[in-house]
Amino acid sequence: MMQSSPIPTDSNRPFLTWQRITDWAQEHYRCRSFSKDERIPARPGLLYLVQRGTVRLVGSAELKYAESKPKSRPRNRKLDQAFLGFVGAGQPFELIAQSPFSLQAYSHADDTTILWMYWHDLDNWPHFRREVLDAFRYQHQRKLLWLSILGQRRTIDRLLGFLTLLIEEHGEYYTSGDREDGFKGYRLPWSLTHSQIGSAIGTTRVTVTRLMGKLRQQNLIYTQDDNFICIPVDPETQNQTSDLTAESGFEEEE
Repeated sequence: MMQSSPIPTDSNRPFLTWQRITDWAQEHYRCRSFSKDERIPARPGLLYLVQRGTVRLVGSAELKYAESKPKSRPRNRKLDQAFLGFVGAGQPFELIAQSPFSLQAYSHADDTTILWMYWHDLDNWPHFRREVLDAFRYQHQRKLLWLSILGQRRTIDRLLGFLTLLIEEHGEYYTSGDREDGFKGYRLPWSLTHSQIGSAIGTTRVTVTRLMGKLRQQNLIYTQDDNFICIPVDPETQNQTSDLTAESGFEEEE
């Protein structure tokens, strides 16, 4: 069963509270819209709210390493960015700075609108403050599930678990008559590249592409023409997971 977020979105939150917050943000110049893949200039210490669209969170690290030459100074090596998840409409997020790690936020869809404020600004809306804290607790629980998925030895298990977790959190119900037997399930409302998936589960783009093909063959996932990833709701297909991961073709190759 798909799970919904505990914090109301702008469509089902009491209109008066959300309207007051958006009006306040506009009056104090705390509101801005971003185009797709544009970096959001977020900084630590502030609370951000996604009014519309989707935010993509990524992280990177800059580690020092020593040269093989004697008496050489340590050099900094910047690691590739790792995909850390999405924040949808009506959800809060914040960026924590702790050397050598850094977090960045990007707009994942056109016309993504962000509000920002200091934590003490929430004193103006005590009920909404509780919603925000509940949302962060929920996000923490989802990250624990993510960590358990990353602990799986087989890449295919990490891939399927990651996609299932994403669609449970952000998916929307979808039906299609493009196939003879039709399709009923949930899909991500936006596309996700194989490189981004690979960075999230610790593998390469090539491996993700190969295993996505295997998952499609087993009817565990379904990809639309515009690369939206779907998972069927038929429980019988979910039982194929154990058979899928037992195949020798899915042994870890990295």
